[in-house]
Amino acid sequence: MKKQKEKNTEQDFPQLEALQTELKHERYKRRFRRLLRSTVNALIVVAAIAALIATLVFPVLQIAGNSMEPSLNEGDLVLLVKTNRLETGDLCAFYYSNKILIKRIIGAPGDYLWIEEDGTVYLNGEPLDEPYISEKALGECDVEFPYQVPENSYFMMGDHRETSIDSRSSTIGCIADDQIVGKIWCKIWPLSGIEWMA
Repeated sequence: MKKQKEKNTEQDFPQLEALQTELKHERYKRRFRRLLRSTVNALIVVAAIAALIATLVFPVLQIAGNSMEPSLNEGDLVLLVKTNRLETGDLCAFYYSNKILIKRIIGAPGDYLWIEEDGTVYLNGEPLDEPYISEKALGECDVEFPYQVPENSYFMMGDHRETSIDSRSSTIGCIADDQIVGKIWCKIWPLSGIEWMA
């Protein structure tokens, strides 16, 4: 009888080791699941915060079309900043007909504008210094000059004056400040052309 008990005990050792190994494995799985869950939750929170910042504070836009050449080219990525401090010369994005367009502020509320046939822009009687354009042009223009920019609105034009359709056309007209998404803070793509614009 004594020998039988000793045999049973010796046989129980491998089962006990297997049980302990299985228990360790289960604990490891539980710890791994907890760690995975907390990591996924942290990533979701970070992604949500990044999406909120990108949507509400620093939207990112990709340029389509050539109306802002040479300042911005098709495919460039720009970072906007939401602000009410807008000045002549700022590049701004605004809503127009379910799209977001990007143009440059030429006239602020109350300013007087005149554009000559050769494309020279006069702001409040003075010729506007425009180093950002490569070629002057009147473009598509059906506005009568002199033109006063209405209150709470901005007169905007593209840098590629020949092809840009902007505030010179009554189709778009002046842009109300509640249409403005933000002003371009910097160009972030391509990496070789990163440039601060505000």
